[in-house]
Amino acid sequence: MTTHNPVQQLREIFEGPVMRPVLEHWRRKHFVSKEGLASCYGLFESFAEARASLPPSLAFDHAALATEYVEVRTKRIFAYDYPVLWWLERAIRRGATRVLDIGGSVGVHYYAYRRYFEMPPELTWRIVEVPAIASIGREMALRTDAQALSFVEDLESALSGADIWISAGAIQYFEDGRPSDLLKRCATRPKHILLNKLPLYAGQDFITTQNLGEGSFSPFHVYNRAAFIGDITALGYTLGDEWAVHERSLYLPSHPDRSFPTFTGLYFTNDI
Repeated sequence: MTTHNPVQQLREIFEGPVMRPVLEHWRRKHFVSKEGLASCYGLFESFAEARASLPPSLAFDHAALATEYVEVRTKRIFAYDYPVLWWLERAIRRGATRVLDIGGSVGVHYYAYRRYFEMPPELTWRIVEVPAIASIGREMALRTDAQALSFVEDLESALSGADIWISAGAIQYFEDGRPSDLLKRCATRPKHILLNKLPLYAGQDFITTQNLGEGSFSPFHVYNRAAFIGDITALGYTLGDEWAVHERSLYLPSHPDRSFPTFTGLYFTNDI
């Protein structure tokens, strides 16, 4: 006699051809609501297609999104920060003095990390950000006399000249921000690359969308782990470290094969 799992039976009913349209309508409605904060929805071939599916919004170019970073993340670090701190401190000890922080908000990593090790007076820390967040960062740097910090709004113009690249939970939101492609466009490449809170998994690359809060939404990339790492090591870098970011996961409704329980941090170097 065959026994059936009640949970599986309910799932088959709701995901079946009769109920599926109703379920998808509910999922979409939840995604765009305030209760859908941080949730993801949809599979897309391009950023343009993903943006066309979203309500009009400013995406990350929205001053309200800086509040948590100013009030919390400049003042403390989290478990996923410790590997970055470890490798950053060693890179600086070996003579690196020029940091490019891609999507570094108002300077959260600079403010939080300097509490844990001494940064040299010649250090420069350039942040690539959208105009609204960059403006807040500049004002905050003036107010706190953080002379190492500077802000730019154009990624392409900032690529060359840094010893260290950092991007934590940001690079995937850049339409053309795949690190291996950025490195190919550099006149001079960094010696150290620290990438944190990356959506890497074993399947194929895809694009989905996320509710950022405050009425903002954005597409973002999800990458195949092996290809992402291989594209960087093919440029002469060594993967020095890898860690799981348990505080981040991806659940994509209707696509369990595209969902995964942890994000990833990576450290690459060619300074050997």
